[in-house]
Amino acid sequence: MNLQRLLLRFPGYLGALGPPRRLWRFPSLDTISSVGPWRGQSSRSPAHWNQVVSEAEKIVGYPTSFMSLRCLLSDELSNIAMQVRKLVGTQHPLLTTARGLVHDSRHNLQLRGLVVLLISKAAGPSGVNTSQNYDTVSGIYSCQRSLAEITELIHTALLVHRGIVNLNELQSSDGPLKDMQFGNKIAILSGDFLLANACNGLALLQNTKVVELLASALMDLVQGVYHENSTSATGNYITDDIGISTWKEQTFLSHGALLAKSCQAAMELAKHDAEVQDMAFQYGKHMAMSHKINSDLQPFIKEKTSDCVTFHLNSAPVVLHQEFLGRDLWIKQIEEAQEKGRLNYAKLRETIKAGKGVTSAIDLCRYHGNKALEALESFPPSEARSALENIVFAVTRFS
Repeated sequence: MNLQRLLLRFPGYLGALGPPRRLWRFPSLDTISSVGPWRGQSSRSPAHWNQVVSEAEKIVGYPTSFMSLRCLLSDELSNIAMQVRKLVGTQHPLLTTARGLVHDSRHNLQLRGLVVLLISKAAGPSGVNTSQNYDTVSGIYSCQRSLAEITELIHTALLVHRGIVNLNELQSSDGPLKDMQFGNKIAILSGDFLLANACNGLALLQNTKVVELLASALMDLVQGVYHENSTSATGNYITDDIGISTWKEQTFLSHGALLAKSCQAAMELAKHDAEVQDMAFQYGKHMAMSHKINSDLQPFIKEKTSDCVTFHLNSAPVVLHQEFLGRDLWIKQIEEAQEKGRLNYAKLRETIKAGKGVTSAIDLCRYHGNKALEALESFPPSEARSALENIVFAVTRFS
């Protein structure tokens, strides 16, 4: 399937529901027990995270918050924004996504583009002569900056498309059906617009391998989101027994593949050899995995967590807790945490924290962090490489 046809069918893939296809498995807990000594040195406080991102943006030449500015300020998207305003007062998730595009306090939204720029600068130019069009700014080729923008466009489009509501599962508390139908139409339209811009940008790069890498990343995203939809919590809160090995496969598809293949594509644009491309891929893969696990851990490690805060029952700490506990005992704990047909997340959270799932998830996060740092050892020492290391430290330090 070519990229243009894939982009046109992307919303339909995201909305697909059905029985999950069992992915291949490998030993589930072996990697957790082989984490090795932790290398991290820095704090994981929000202030430090903001500092890490701010320093990294100075290294690459400009704030990544402006990365998609040309697209976001286009007339087409401005018209869509006017339609989104009609959703104010409703509970459609597209509103939350739109707020995140404007104000992203944790700097997570533009992280992928920032990493692509940093690893491009860390690798530097190759020994192969490049085209005259490959001019550099702050040690980064213009085509690599374009790739970073494309990566962000694809990720943003995914966020928008993930906000499409399953109308068959609406409850009375979700509000009028017409509001959700209208919100879905706007989510599909705006997500498609971003993907179309990404497609156009890829074509302008005039590199077949890069197009193939990003197209395969899109297919991975589609498959990952499909499995997330298929293994989400059901009405009685009993989730599918996916296991941590399958969880890692699905998480790579839905959260790691885009960054990993974008990092590899950045090396391809600079004409680096296969070994350098693979190390860039490995950094992107493992950094994205550790970032996702860190996000999954937040409801369980924050000092102040509201009792009403929910969490995904297929998040890393919960899946690990279930795997250590066994399926039968896990179902029993789910039943014990239900009150009047609703799940008491505060009670279940304390039960999970008392088990091994949280500490094992921290170990797994550090395992992927160490793997990302190992991949960086192939790059020469530089401030860009140090910034990439600091990003890993910021998402994998828990003390």
